[in-house]
Amino acid sequence: MTDIIVVGGGPAGMTAALYAQRNGKSALVIEKSGFGGQITHSPKVENYPGKLSMSGNEFADALMEQILAQGASVEFENVLSVKDEGDKKIVETEEGSRFEARAVILATGVRHRMLGLEGEEDLVGDGISFCAVCDGDFYAGQKVCVAGGGNSALQEAILLANKCEEVVMLQDLPAFTGEARLQELLFSMPNVRALTGVRIRGLIQGKDGLEGVRIERDGTEEEISCNGLFVAIGLIPENDPFKELAALDSFGYFDSDEQCLTKTPGVFVAGDCRHKGVRQLTTAVADGATAALAACRYIDESRG
Repeated sequence: MTDIIVVGGGPAGMTAALYAQRNGKSALVIEKSGFGGQITHSPKVENYPGKLSMSGNEFADALMEQILAQGASVEFENVLSVKDEGDKKIVETEEGSRFEARAVILATGVRHRMLGLEGEEDLVGDGISFCAVCDGDFYAGQKVCVAGGGNSALQEAILLANKCEEVVMLQDLPAFTGEARLQELLFSMPNVRALTGVRIRGLIQGKDGLEGVRIERDGTEEEISCNGLFVAIGLIPENDPFKELAALDSFGYFDSDEQCLTKTPGVFVAGDCRHKGVRQLTTAVADGATAALAACRYIDESRG
């Protein structure tokens, strides 16, 4: 039996495995697609303490190497359920595997809601971004578009407007839905242009990446040239399979605070899948450490 099974191989999940192994517990990380999570979409990370610059893939590869060196195990499988049997947790996968652990950490992450355009996936990290804090500096002095009209889109645009030559807001609804104070702040900036009732119909790609977007407004199509497109139309947590073990908030995130605890003893949560105000690489790894140490204490106390 493994001491701690971690569901999800992003920064939070791998950090949890690292802290578990460092505290004398065996750890297994089960990831369904690719280790590293959303950070692998960032071509350059310059806001991680102690590291001047690195790519998201470099960070993920280094962290993977580190946890393997500490003795952690990894599996590429899709976890369908976690069953609580008191001191034993049963983790079952789509591939038919059945794993047993004394504690489980759910680090399932989130996925960004996409526009569903042809070639969109190929341009992520090469003109399409989801995080102004992470990638805004790469577009300093350039023109960017922001897709979305809620609080997240407005906040992203405010950060970008302080760096970029021009920011064009593209909202598909007749009006922006974010808070009035954010709208007032953003639209008072002279380099911000707002378009509503807009449908983004396509992406214009050149040899160096994204060069613009094709939009439809009032029945007329036009092209807007831009160096970058920031997509801020929502995040999608994938926590439903575990809602019997860990309560969800109204948006589908695990309703847990900074302690990373759940209503089920021996089950913990970590990373972007958790209800929180800031979702950054640093907060994800912090959650991983917190959840792992809590899981280690749980195991030690259970053993008496």
